[in-house]
Amino acid sequence: VQLQASGGGLVQAGGSLSLSCAASGRTFSRYAMGWFRQAAGKEREFVAAIDWSGDRKFYADSVEGRFTISRDSANNTVYLQMNSLRPEDTAVYYCAARKYIAASAIGYDYWGQGTLVTVSS
Repeated sequence: VQLQASGGGLVQAGGSLSLSCAASGRTFSRYAMGWFRQAAGKEREFVAAIDWSGDRKFYADSVEGRFTISRDSANNTVYLQMNSLRPEDTAVYYCAARKYIAASAIGYDYWGQGTLVTVSS
């Protein structure tokens, strides 16, 4: 599975952005997908995950209620809708794929290249 993240950019605090992650490969629908982020000088952290069916979703406490993960298996794409953005959401956002849904970077076998989100105050 190859992953290509896009949709990052500069937004003011309180604004919204929608990230996309396009996957190649016929087995995309069999994978759980996750979004992670890494701010400058910090470790990569979990943001959200969705299972292969779209029925189960996990969110980090810091984004619960503000971010929504979804997937369109017909188009091999997973999305991260980010609302009410805060300066602390500034980071490079990565999408990743693994067999089963998890809220940890461990076990994610495939990673996209990352897309930068900058939230100004």
